[in-house]
Amino acid sequence: MKHFITLFFVLLNGLFNAVAAQNYKFGHINTQELIVLMPERDSAQVKMETITKDLQEQIQAMQLELQTKYTTYQQKQATWTAAILEAKQKEIQDLSVRAEEFQRTAQEELQRQQQLLLQPVIQKAAKAIEKVAKQEGFTYVFDISALQYFNPEQSIDVLPLVKKELNITKELPARSN
Repeated sequence: MKHFITLFFVLLNGLFNAVAAQNYKFGHINTQELIVLMPERDSAQVKMETITKDLQEQIQAMQLELQTKYTTYQQKQATWTAAILEAKQKEIQDLSVRAEEFQRTAQEELQRQQQLLLQPVIQKAAKAIEKVAKQEGFTYVFDISALQYFNPEQSIDVLPLVKKELNITKELPARSN
């Protein structure tokens, strides 16, 4: 029994030493900052601006049409018959509903387009991070854009390595406090 207890403690000590001897290598990156630096994001941004401009122009055209019809209604309502008044009121109401619906749909479309255009950029960033992490032997790479706290002294910033992997020379703009 004495030998069993001694053997148990020797094995337990060996297990703790093996776990303690493992060399964990931690990295961190702000994925949002990486994506801002990627040229693919710039082209996606240009496409988003074009889509946004087109949708805004359509919304403005609808609002102008609504405003014009309402102004005409206000100016001529005293001279119109009840049937014309009712038709014009319905026309203005329908146009208003269509404009509101279009605005809501346009916002949803913008969100879909942004997701669609940025998804390949996000995937490319993730693959580059994974490749660098494997090449450099990291145990973990944390995305600090979503972390509340991390100790930069116990973790390596992999942004420069990933930028090199992606051939990005662009720098982040200086932060103003």
